[in-house]
Amino acid sequence: MAETTTSFKPTLGLLDATMLVAGSMIGSGIFIVSADITRNVGSAGWLIAVWLLTGFMTLTAALSYGELSAMFPKAGGQYVYLKESYNKLTGFLYGWSFFSVIQTGTIAAVGVAFCKFAAYFFPFLEMNESDVLFLLGPFKIYPAQFVSIFIIVLLTYINTKGVQGGKMIQTVFTVTKLLSLFGLIVFGFILGANAEVWNANWADAWTMKSMTKGTGELSAAIIMPVLGAGALGAIAASMVGSIFSSDAWNNVTFIAGEIKNPQKNIGLSLFLGTLIVTLIYVSANLMYLSVLPLDQIAFAQSDRVAVTASNIIFGGIGTYIIAAMIMVSTFGCNNGLILAGARVYYTMAQDGLFFKKAGQLNKNAVPEWALWAQCIVASLLCLSGRYGDLLDMVSFIVVIFYVLTIAGIFILRKTRPEIPRPYKAFGYPILPAIYMLMGISFCVLLIIYKPQFTWPGLIITLLGIPLYYIAVRNAKK
Repeated sequence: MAETTTSFKPTLGLLDATMLVAGSMIGSGIFIVSADITRNVGSAGWLIAVWLLTGFMTLTAALSYGELSAMFPKAGGQYVYLKESYNKLTGFLYGWSFFSVIQTGTIAAVGVAFCKFAAYFFPFLEMNESDVLFLLGPFKIYPAQFVSIFIIVLLTYINTKGVQGGKMIQTVFTVTKLLSLFGLIVFGFILGANAEVWNANWADAWTMKSMTKGTGELSAAIIMPVLGAGALGAIAASMVGSIFSSDAWNNVTFIAGEIKNPQKNIGLSLFLGTLIVTLIYVSANLMYLSVLPLDQIAFAQSDRVAVTASNIIFGGIGTYIIAAMIMVSTFGCNNGLILAGARVYYTMAQDGLFFKKAGQLNKNAVPEWALWAQCIVASLLCLSGRYGDLLDMVSFIVVIFYVLTIAGIFILRKTRPEIPRPYKAFGYPILPAIYMLMGISFCVLLIIYKPQFTWPGLIITLLGIPLYYIAVRNAKK
C-alpha cells in the first residue's frame, strides 16, 4: 500500500453496470423465501402479488435513483444523496448502518448460503450439531463458517488488485446465473408442469390463509379477510423476504466514479438490471406454482423450494443442479457486494466521517483499506452466526433510507434547482410519491405487526448518532 493513486478510473461500461445491478440482487433468496411468503399468505394469487409489489417498488425506486445518480455521478451513491438532500448526519447514519449490518451482514449471509448448498457436494459443510468444531463463548463454530470467510477473503483480495478482476467475475457469474435461472424456469414449465397442480393452486387464489403444518398432514385455515388489517400485516411480513431477495440493486451507485458516462449509464443500468431480475423472480414463482402443490411450496425441506421443484423436473440429480446454481449465484452476488460496498466507506472517509485510511486508493485505484475493513466485519458476522437475525432486523431501516432518499428528489428540486439533471425521475412526482407511500406503509405495518423486525434495527442506526459527533470532533482535531 506504499504506492497510491488519487482518483478512480472509469473502466466499467453499461453491460458491466447492469451485471452489477442484477448480480448483486440475485443471491439465494429466490430459491428459498417463497416458502415463508406462502406460509404467511397461503394462496397462489397473493404469493405472486407479493413478488409483483416488491418488483414494482424496486423498479420505481431504481427509476427515481436515476435522477440522483445523474446529479451526483461520484463514488458513494446513496450516502452522497442523503448527505446532499439533508445533512452529513443523515448520510453518516446510513453509512454506519451500511457498514455495521446492511452490507457486511448481507455479505456474511450470502457467504454462508454458498456453503449450505456446497454441502450437497461436500457433506462436512453441513451445519448440524454433530459438525460443531468448537464453542466460542455463546457461539457455535462450524467448518462452513470458515469456508464462508475464505470466500469473502478471496473475493476481497481479488478486488484489491483492481476493478478489472472484480468486473470479469461479476459479468461471467451474473450471465451464468441468469441463463441458469432462465433454463430452470423453461424446463420447469416444459418438463415439470402439472395442469392439476396448477388448477388446484389457483382454485382459491385470493383467499388469504395462514398455513401451519399439523401433525402428519398440512393444516391450512383461513384466519383473516383479504382486505383486513391482519392481511396487511401478513403482506408486510411476507415482503421482508422478497425485499431482501431484491435488495442491493443500488450497489451500482456506489461505484459511479468507475463507470463510463455515469450520468447516462447508471440510470439505464438500474432500470435494465431491476427489470430483468423482477421478470425472472415472478416467472420463477409461476414455475413453482405449476410444479408444486401449495403445501409443498410452504413446507419444502429447509425452505428449499427450488430444490423440491428441481427434483420433480430433473429427478434425483435436480438437487445437485440447484446446489450448483446457488453456488454460482451466491459467489457472483458476494463479489458485487464486496466490490461496491467499500466505495461508500471511501467517500465517508473523504468527508472526515470514517477511518482516514479508508479514504485512500492503492496503486490499482481501489480503496484497499476499506475493502479489508469490510472483510473483517463480514467475517466476524459469519462467526457470530447472527447475520440472519440482524438482516431481518434492518429490513425496516433499509426501506426507511430508501424512502428518505427518494424524498430527497423532491427536496433537491426545491433547494438545488441549478444542478444539471441530464436524467429526471420517470413518472415524477407520481411514481416517487407512490413508492414513498408504499414504503411508509410497509414500515408502519412492521411496527404494528412485527415489532421484532423494527426496534433492533432502529437501535443499531441510532447508535450512529454519538459516533457521528465523535467522528466530527476527531476530524476537527
